[in-house]
Amino acid sequence: MSDRIEKIIELNAPVERVWKAITDHREFGEWFRVQLDGPFVPGENSTGHITYPGYEHIRWQATVKRMEEPELFSFTWHPYAIDPDVDYSGEPPTLVEFRLEPTSSGSRLTVTESGFDKVPPHRREEAFRMNDGGWAEQMKNIEEYVDR
Repeated sequence: MSDRIEKIIELNAPVERVWKAITDHREFGEWFRVQLDGPFVPGENSTGHITYPGYEHIRWQATVKRMEEPELFSFTWHPYAIDPDVDYSGEPPTLVEFRLEPTSSGSRLTVTESGFDKVPPHRREEAFRMNDGGWAEQMKNIEEYVDR
C-alpha cells in the first residue's frame, strides 16, 4: 500500500473556473457534498457537515494550509474519520493538495492525499481504500460541476 493517493483529470474549463470551484466554500460544498460554515482561510480550521447520503452524521473538519491562486489549494484532515464516537484529534492528519495547471483544452487538476503511512495501523488500510474510491468519485463530481 502506498502512503499517497493521486488522481488526475483533464477538465474542459479554464483554470480560473476550476480554482473558484475548489476554493469558494459554497461551490466546493456543492460538488463535494458538504455544507461548510464559512470560507476557506489559510491557517484556519474549516468546519461543516457532510451532505453525502448516508454520511450526514459526519462533521467536516479540516485545516486550510495554502491557497496560492490559481495553482495550489491544500488542507489537512483525518481520513475516513466517520465514527462520531471516536476522537481522531490525536492522530496525524493527511495532507490534501489540489494542483491546477492550464492545458490547451482547459485545465489539469491533480488531487493528492499523502501521509497515510502515519495513519494508525488499525485504520490505515480502510482509510486508504475508502478515500481512494472517494477521490475517484469526487473527480467525476467536479468534472460535472465545472462542465455545467
